[in-house]
Amino acid sequence: MDLALRNKVVMVAAGSKGLGFGIAQALAHEGASVSLASRSAENVSEAVASLRGSSSSAISGYTFEAADNASITHWASKTCEEFGRIDGLVVNAGGPPAGTFDSFDDAAWTRAYELTLLSAVRMVRAVLPQMRQQQSGSIVVVTSTSVKEPIEELILSNVFRSGVASLVKSLSRELANEGIRINSLVPGRFDTQRVQQLDALNAAKVGISSDEQRLLEQARIPLHRYGQPDEFGAAAAFLLSGQASYMTGSTLVLDGGKTFSV
Repeated sequence: MDLALRNKVVMVAAGSKGLGFGIAQALAHEGASVSLASRSAENVSEAVASLRGSSSSAISGYTFEAADNASITHWASKTCEEFGRIDGLVVNAGGPPAGTFDSFDDAAWTRAYELTLLSAVRMVRAVLPQMRQQQSGSIVVVTSTSVKEPIEELILSNVFRSGVASLVKSLSRELANEGIRINSLVPGRFDTQRVQQLDALNAAKVGISSDEQRLLEQARIPLHRYGQPDEFGAAAAFLLSGQASYMTGSTLVLDGGKTFSV
């Protein structure tokens, strides 16, 4: 299937590693121009070099802080200045720390709010003027299966990602008559550094190895394996493309069949 993404300009937040890089890679291979941003300048440089080496697409990289509004605004402005337009945005950010309710004080809750919910608000706000001028655009927001079923010891993510899901649904109705689509993409357990860290944390609590913990987690997934970032990237590229032109306000779950609620 031709996704008709060639020469489209897509911004990918947290695009230097993990699921974000999987999305950037899928877009580049489809011929889209990719503007990726991440916190680490080193990771950004490595990701840009990798994408340029494996595709003929125009790739740009920026360092930014997802919890900083000026940083987000600068990224969007420089992307538009370089490419002349913004056709797509992937809202993505690293997850807040793991822990239970008693683990976090007000400052931790505020940081998680700024990283997870307010960053989504700010990223969307940063691209809307250009998309409105074009009367077109597609936004994909990466959330978590915690928007369907709370995940144990991820209370910060559970609370604020649910808010992000509500934001997406609300915006889908506000923006539809302006030709702008917005959808949620929900990952289950993918083979990323974040999930490896969670596996190690859970393994330590019960006195088993990380490999044993992974086997236990995979046994709970009907497909009996973790997802790969390139699989996630392919789904994101579809949602961003014209092939998904009748989808807005939707939640696409990629979790190997684990989540029951829809």
